[in-house]
Amino acid sequence: KQWYQRRVAITAGSMCKFFGVSKKMLPKICSSAEIYGHISHGSMAGKPIAGCLGDQQAALFGQHCFLRGEAKCTYGTGCFMLTNTGTDIVQSKHGLLTTVAYKIGSEPAVYALEGAVAIGGEVVRWLRDNLGIISSSSEVEQLSGTVDSSHDLYFVPAFSGLYAPYWDPTARGLIIGITAYSNSAHIARAALEAVCFQVCEILQSMDADSGIKLQCLRSDGGMTKNQQFLRMQADVLGIPVECRAESSEATAMGAGMAAAKALGVWNVEKLPGDVLTYNPDLGDEERNGKLARWRDAVQRSRGWVN
Repeated sequence: KQWYQRRVAITAGSMCKFFGVSKKMLPKICSSAEIYGHISHGSMAGKPIAGCLGDQQAALFGQHCFLRGEAKCTYGTGCFMLTNTGTDIVQSKHGLLTTVAYKIGSEPAVYALEGAVAIGGEVVRWLRDNLGIISSSSEVEQLSGTVDSSHDLYFVPAFSGLYAPYWDPTARGLIIGITAYSNSAHIARAALEAVCFQVCEILQSMDADSGIKLQCLRSDGGMTKNQQFLRMQADVLGIPVECRAESSEATAMGAGMAAAKALGVWNVEKLPGDVLTYNPDLGDEERNGKLARWRDAVQRSRGWVN
């Protein structure tokens, strides 16, 4: 904590000097769960404002990733994966970002490693709007399920470069391995697998940085409505993937939990709803072979833009 406070003070001082702003103008740093003030006007006047979390940090909290080594991935337009590193500030050597996860009242701050995928659910929209092989996003599950595999076809959706762990703006999208046998179902399946592979590379970076091998991944976001996709993700990761059946929107849940914790009106240790668990069926040899082919495709996509 003292190290963090010193770092904030040094950073704030240098930035204030650069921009010519007095440090007295900076706001007070507060925890993620405390009463900051009260609503002054309207029908909710007098109600306390008591929880403040960033988007992905709220999802981490909402997924009950309270212990070191627990992780979640939010599958939206992009994908955002965070793993709890406890009170340790872990500086990544594998292309990840170090962030504050949350701080509950007077308790010590909890930190996390974060990895982002630029194109997650956006690739499904691309299949619908640009390629025209589906008429609605929900159809991708049915279409990709008509084939048992992508048959060595790989899709790297680097439409505007690659995020973690590559951080390469020169990469561009690539579909490779097309044969006369390939059809729209293979492309749809390869698109879903691409999201799985990208998340897997982030997970492996997290394992390497934190020194803790992840045992399970908790998931939320729009793509988790696709059960076939979650089974594919479990196969690629080689670990179970969990999804809470009653709520795919963990961000709102986490923000509410933080406020409830501050007000003492809810035991956040108990989260309602059943959990669906998807276990991997793929063997290690086949999984590693697919990951090797994926990385080969990624390398071929890089350096396209000079």
